[in-house]
Amino acid sequence: MSLYSFDGQGLKMMILGSTNLLARHKSEIDALNVFPVPDGDTGNNMYLTLLAAAKEVQNSDTSHIGEVAEAAAQACLMGARGNSGVILSQLIRGFAKALAGKEKANALEVVQALEEGANLAYQAVMNPVEGTILTVMRRSAEAARSAVLRNYDLLRVMILTLREARVALGETPELLPVLKEAGVVDAGGRGYVIILEGILSILKRAEDISLLMDFTARQEEKFTKAVNRDFDSEIHFTYCTEFIVKGTNIPLDLIRHELSPYGDCLMVVGTEQVAKVHIHSNHPGMVLENCLNYGSIHEVAIHNMREQSKQILKESEPEKEIGIVTVGTGEGIIDIMNSLGADAVVVGGQTMNPSTEEIVRSIQGVNAKGILILPNNKNIILAAEQAAKLVSNKVVKVIPTRTIPQGLSALLAQDPTGDIEDNYQQMTAAAGSVKTGEVTKAVRETTSNGLKIQQGNLIGIAEGSIVAVGVEILQVLKDMLSIMLEEDHSLVTLYYGAEIADQAEEITEQLQKSYSDIEFELHYGGQPLYYFIFSVE
Repeated sequence: MSLYSFDGQGLKMMILGSTNLLARHKSEIDALNVFPVPDGDTGNNMYLTLLAAAKEVQNSDTSHIGEVAEAAAQACLMGARGNSGVILSQLIRGFAKALAGKEKANALEVVQALEEGANLAYQAVMNPVEGTILTVMRRSAEAARSAVLRNYDLLRVMILTLREARVALGETPELLPVLKEAGVVDAGGRGYVIILEGILSILKRAEDISLLMDFTARQEEKFTKAVNRDFDSEIHFTYCTEFIVKGTNIPLDLIRHELSPYGDCLMVVGTEQVAKVHIHSNHPGMVLENCLNYGSIHEVAIHNMREQSKQILKESEPEKEIGIVTVGTGEGIIDIMNSLGADAVVVGGQTMNPSTEEIVRSIQGVNAKGILILPNNKNIILAAEQAAKLVSNKVVKVIPTRTIPQGLSALLAQDPTGDIEDNYQQMTAAAGSVKTGEVTKAVRETTSNGLKIQQGNLIGIAEGSIVAVGVEILQVLKDMLSIMLEEDHSLVTLYYGAEIADQAEEITEQLQKSYSDIEFELHYGGQPLYYFIFSVE
């Protein structure tokens, strides 16, 4: 069978098919994280980004390919999560740009769309690095161009495009030494190959357009809720927390029983495979951690009902000159951010990268003329920058904080009486003066930075590099500090996770004995996955 063109219905099928395939492979992609830490999220970010497009186009009644591509691009733009999601959103934006105004697309136009998508993806990254998803996108687009010069059959073109994408993916470790050392291919590149596989599988079955309706009918049930309610003058539980749990044999009754002490308005509904959880709580982090015992967490939404109540009751405040939007996870860390003057905290971080839309919503919710965003995670910076570009009624600048300690240091440096540019400069400088360390557990065997790591080992990460491996938290911390501390350093601030609450004080006391000339401060962070996050100043 040969196929020479397709319309918007075909594009819908490709988006839905690729989303479905990503859903099945996202855990595999997550596991390709260079570091063996339990927070690989590339696959999940790409899936959630493309899922935003799938949800948008499946409700569209147009068969005009340009209109479908534009709808998908807008949805991906707002739904982009993490660096991989932002790059993917730019690929889809390139598709929409190339297919604008067209009712159908032939092989040459698809190739042009692939090329435009790769170009925009490269432009989205300030310092593009070869050996990543960008390389796989570019080389597959080049292969598509060569293929279309010989044959206009779309199926043939996409087979050759996918073949080159797989070759390019296999060569990523030769281009990036860190991949070679870890023994993995690029996770984003693998995600892109999965997307191409999804497109090709639909092209091979393109004669059956009814597949679109079949797929749509199998989409998971949508949950609805009433949004009109009376707000009491006193709200006992601040955070309206909603999310979906996916797994096998999910015990709905047991989850209801376990979550009931955490708040009110509790709802746990669904099936043994998919459950929707809704609760008003002061401890959303604990709610999420509890449910992680029964499956994977999806579509997390946490809203501050006190702020919503103020808006509904029209409790107006004078507009400020500068507002701060920051990203954080862990109830202790969120409380600290609020106490240091953050106007809005977007709940997210490792494993839960917020979408562009969530950041935009937080920006718009702050009553200020100018906004400074603190992403506090290297994988959220691109989404924050994309959000800043989408807000036209405020001056928005992103301070490229890559860690929680950098974000907290920046918050400490803010001057409420200064203008946005002065604050941007001094907060950026403050963030850059902090060294960050993290202690977590390895989820697989690997080699990194010359260190042999076994599954279950504790690993110490300093400034983005694994520098220590061990079996005891105290020893790993000591090994890290022996590397990180310099002559002019005088303060180490530790934020401990909930898992080691009973050990944190004793560990800190032992560190103080070993480093008597250094001041140690200990704070409850409550962050998931990381036993300690700490700063050296």
